[in-house]
Amino acid sequence: MAEEKVLTSDKKEVATKQTDEVAVDSHPELAAKPKPSKRKKAKRNISRGQVHLLATFNNTIVTVTDEKGNTLSTASAGSTGFRGSKKGTAYAAQVAAEKAIEMAKTFGLSKVEVFVKGVGLGREAAIRTLMAQRINVDSIKDKTAVAHGGARPRKAKRN
Repeated sequence: MAEEKVLTSDKKEVATKQTDEVAVDSHPELAAKPKPSKRKKAKRNISRGQVHLLATFNNTIVTVTDEKGNTLSTASAGSTGFRGSKKGTAYAAQVAAEKAIEMAKTFGLSKVEVFVKGVGLGREAAIRTLMAQRINVDSIKDKTAVAHGGARPRKAKRN
């Protein structure tokens, strides 16, 4: 804020005006900067892709990728608005799969391979949703980890 003093002919201070004008030349930050030109993002057209489903007891995460594994879209039961124990339901997985596929369809996705991991309720519901969304499912592979030998036993007690 700049102050201007108004003087009368008697050189007495009559009024003080406050203005919000700031000299642009004195402040280089306020000088007009040219806006950087944004490049338009190239629209990818992907017809084949992969859908990775992680179905746990507490949540279901759906990730749609291209064939190389680059993520196109993702959604989870939590991100679609379900909270608490409702996230682990089959309906929540269905809604999450619908949301992920709708975003991926903008890239022209039509054929997918499905990779399922986990033992949650959303496994079948999410796959059925993919088929209902007119996505051609080429294959379904189960990548659930299987324990082979179990956890290391505790060391023996010493007396």
